Amino acid sequence: MAKKILIVEDEKILREMYHDKFVQAGFDVTLAKSAEEGIELVSKKKLDLILLDILLPKANGINFLTELKKNKRFDSLPIVAFSNFDSPETKKAAFGLGVKDYLIKTNYTPQEIVDKIKSYLK
Repeated sequence: MAKKILIVEDEKILREMYHDKFVQAGFDVTLAKSAEEGIELVSKKKLDLILLDILLPKANGINFLTELKKNKRFDSLPIVAFSNFDSPETKKAAFGLGVKDYLIKTNYTPQEIVDKIKSYLK
């Protein structure tokens, strides 16, 4: 059974590229282009993991995490932040809200991100 992941990413080219990489790796992928859309999808779908961009239009990734924390049902859902926004304050806030990791996109190839996500789902 394919692992179900939600990728929340506002940049279309990145969203499509990560979608394709994860599908090729055998994942069942759902995409969201905003934090608001992501929150809506999380409540409708049974997910195994969320890959969350931090810099999003309107509500950002930290807002998404804060909203998700309001519902205990999602406490055990692993979330991995991935962003090019390398701010110690933001990283601290993300970890404080329960992310498993905070990956800087430019430090990893798309395949390395897929491999990292696989390691969290074992």
